[in-house]
Order: sequence, then structure tokens, then C-alpha cells
Amino acid sequence: MIRSMTGYGRYEAENEESRLVVEIKSVNHRYCDISIRLPKILNPYENLIRKQLKEKISRGKVDVFITYENIAHGEDSIAYHPDMARAYVNLIRQLSDDFSLNTGLDAAMLSRYPDVYTMEEIHIDEDKLQKLVETTVEGALLQFLKSRETEGELLKNDLLNKLTLLEDVTNQIEKRSPQVFTDYKERLTAKIKETLADNKLDESVLATELVIYADKICVDEELVRLKSHIRHMREILETEETVGRKLDFMTQELNREANTTLSKANDIIIADLGIILKTEIEKFREQIQNLE
Repeated sequence: MIRSMTGYGRYEAENEESRLVVEIKSVNHRYCDISIRLPKILNPYENLIRKQLKEKISRGKVDVFITYENIAHGEDSIAYHPDMARAYVNLIRQLSDDFSLNTGLDAAMLSRYPDVYTMEEIHIDEDKLQKLVETTVEGALLQFLKSRETEGELLKNDLLNKLTLLEDVTNQIEKRSPQVFTDYKERLTAKIKETLADNKLDESVLATELVIYADKICVDEELVRLKSHIRHMREILETEETVGRKLDFMTQELNREANTTLSKANDIIIADLGIILKTEIEKFREQIQNLE
């Protein structure tokens, strides 16, 4: 399924030790540019996360935000050392007695002295944490890809409509082209007869002039290539997933044929149709910049 380059996904998961939240968002970019922001404890898994993302994302400026919370230890991660606190109290009371000072002691003040409370090193099961990282990233990635596919389907329908319009304009040019030659032939014949007056019209001269003109204004090859490109682009939209770069290249080819057709236009109707063709091709080009 075709995907847009803009998307958003969020997923939260936990085990008995940890809770993770992963958010993924992206905007348009020519290449695949992934930026990952994660807490220090997850640094060892950054390459793993990046690899996991690149397996499913080929284009876009992708920002990944990961938050981590330890939920297993809580108060157990803080150790209280009563002997150290008692030693501080005794020392302060001794100072108070020696110098006749008010101790001014309270629990909050005592808790700020070094080593009264210490943070114990938390043991994390690395295998469990890695599995949780992979699971959470995968969950966010699925949501992210789903949002890209939803928008991609809307873009696909719009692009198919634009291709139908391009095909219709091409058909109008094709239908008009023979009339341009017929009109020119009539004007040229009338002009030659008027110039020659009673003299006999040289059919060979007329035929030569018409062949030169027909070759000059002929856009058959351009129209055939335009139709072929449109047909191929429609097939790509219906059958492939990552289409952005391919369609971008083919749009350049469409524009080249439209420019040639417009340059050969010796007819105001075809000229107007050629301008419409170029305008719609540009709209198409702008829209495919959103595709992965």
C-alpha cells in the first residue's frame, strides 16, 4: 500500500521492571533521516532501534522520542543509613554543648547531610529490557505506518484523478491536431490561388509546403509518450509501495513531452490545452513530494 511521508505513532508498554513510551513522527524529506531521543539507560539499544525503523521506513525526516520509567523498585531504591544519621546528631549536639548553641535540628535538615540517604544501584534485566524496547518500538511503528498508509490512500486517489485529467487533456490535443493541419491547408490553398490569380495551381508545390508544415507541427510522438507515461504511472500507483522517487522521475518526462507539445503548437486551442497540461503536471509533481 502506498504511504505518505508524514505520519505519527505512539505506543506504551511495560513489564515487571520498566515502562516505556515510544512516539514516532515524520515529515517530508528526500532521504531517510532518523533522529532518536532516548534516556541514557537505553543508549545501548539505539542501533537496534534504528535498524528496526529502517526495515520499515525508506524516506522521510523521522523523529523518535522514547521515555523510560523504572516501576519495580520505588522506595526500595533509596537506602536510609541510621548509623550515619545518629553520628551526625551526636556530633551536632556535641558542638551545641561545647559552644552553647541552639542545635536547630529537624528531620528535613538532617536528611540533607551526606550519606544519610543514598540511591542504591538498580539492577535491570538487560534481556527483558531489550525485548520491551523491541516490542514498544514495533507497536509505535505499526501505528506510525498505519497513519502513513491512511494518508497515502488519500494521496493516491487524488493522484489518480489528476492522471485522468492529464489523459483527458492529452486526448483533446490529439483530437484537435488533425484540424490544425486541415485549417492550414485551406488557408494556404486560398492564399496561393489568390496570388496566382488565373494561373494554374502547382499541386507539387502545395504538397511540399504541406509536408514541411505537417512535420513541424506534428505532436504524435509526444502524445503517444504522454499516454504511455500516464498509463505506467497509474500502474505504479496501483501496484507498488515506495513510489515517490519513481513518480518524480516520470513527472519530469511528462513535463518534457508537454513542453515539446506546447512549443510546436501553432494553434491557440492546442496552446491553451498545453498550458493546462503543464499546470496540472506541476500540481501532480507537488503532490508526489508527499509520497514515500
